This record gives sequence, C-alpha cells and structure tokens, in this order.
Amino acid sequence: MFTKPRDAGRYCSGIARALLFAGLTGWFLLNPGFQAIQANAAGEMSQDQFDQRIHDYILAHPEVLVQALKSLDQRQREADAAQARQVLKARADDIFRDKQSPVGGNAEGNVTLVEFFDYNCPYCRQMAPVMEQAAADDPQLRIVYKEFPILGPDSVFAAKAALAADKQGKYTAFHKALYGSKTRVTEAAVLKIAAEAGLDVERMKGDMRQPDIQALIDRNMELAQALRITGTPGFIAGDQIFPGATDLATLKKLIEQARSGK
Repeated sequence: MFTKPRDAGRYCSGIARALLFAGLTGWFLLNPGFQAIQANAAGEMSQDQFDQRIHDYILAHPEVLVQALKSLDQRQREADAAQARQVLKARADDIFRDKQSPVGGNAEGNVTLVEFFDYNCPYCRQMAPVMEQAAADDPQLRIVYKEFPILGPDSVFAAKAALAADKQGKYTAFHKALYGSKTRVTEAAVLKIAAEAGLDVERMKGDMRQPDIQALIDRNMELAQALRITGTPGFIAGDQIFPGATDLATLKKLIEQARSGK
C-alpha cells in the first residue's frame, strides 16, 4: 500500500497535537527493562531513594526522554492508523457514496478521490489546480467533496454557501471561484463571488439556512474525527488516507493504486 508521512508544513491543523510528556510515566512503568530494575531495587531502597535514582538517571541521560517520546508517538500513530482503517472499511458508503456530498470529475468514474478541505486553508488552495489537473488527465476520476470548515466562522459560511450553490447545480464552478480568491474568503467575499459566478444570491442565502446543509457539515466533521483527519487537506482513495498537500505525481499514484486495488 502507498503511504507517505505527513509534512506538517503543508497541513492546516484544526486540533492541536497533544503533548506526550504526560505519557512518560506510563512508558517507564510499562518498559520491561525498567520493570526489571524496579523489581531488583524494591528490596534495596526506599521509594524516595528509588525515585531519586530515576530522577538522577534522566538528568544524566536526557536522550531517554526523546526515545520515550518517539516511541509513544509511533505507537499512537500506529493505533490511530489502525482505527482509521477500520472506520474506512465500515463506513465506505458515508465516505464514498453519500448522496448529499457534491461530486466532481466523472460522476460515473471507476475510481473515487475524496477530499476534506477548508476554503481558507492555503494548502487546500494550493491543491485546487492540482485536483483540477488530475481530473483533466484522468477522465475516469470521480471526486467527492467533503466540506470540512475548521478555520473559523468565515470558513463555515463559505462551506454552507458552496453546498447551497450545489442546489442550483453550480457547485463545481463556485468551488473553483472561491479558491480563485486572492484574499481570505470572508462572508462579504463569498457573496461577491457568488454573484459573479451567476448564482441566485438570495436563493443561496435561504438555502444556506436549510437544516440539511448544517447536517451534512456535521456529518463531515464527525466522519473526519472518526477517520483521524484533524486538518486540511485530507484525501482518501481506496483504502488509503493521505493527509496534507502533495504534488500531482504523488496524487496520481494514490489514485492509480486505488484503481488497481493495491
């Protein structure tokens, strides 16, 4: 399977990564080597003396903290990835075939690429022409758009407007126009872009208040959380979850591996 580590500099995070220092105590207690030392020392010194010895050892060998953090981080990543794969398998219909999620490219294509994104994420904006080129180069590519507005109220407004545009049959054009904005996508900018894109703005405003639009955004949020997608952009193809921006060649490789089932 195709995997690639995330480049944090190309990923807009919506949830701060928790510090791992709190897990150090557990790491020491569960480490077999440490348990052996503890057992041998139990009858030779008091708990205070033992604690002091550990304290002194860490001060003398601070590299063990780095090793512990790396070990905890790796274990957490592996656990998250395993859980995400289970969710991906169990909720394939929600991910790939949600009838309310907008679809681009070839709606009847033989491979599907899912994108979780935020219109105010600079890396999502960077990926917009890459996605467009991937669709142009692959007439069998189906794209499912998952509005995932994690960067504030402006992003939520833009997401609702885009989903309302879908009710007018203009989602793809409006989606592209929003990414074409050179400034932050604010409420005022969204309304201006909507008018320029030929949308019925008053109808759009009314549709934005419809409960089905908020419900879809809520489902996307919950689904992203279940899939351990905590930032934007996030891509899914086949059984692969790929977080972060990438280049066209890498995206095409992800798509081809999904198509071939590898």
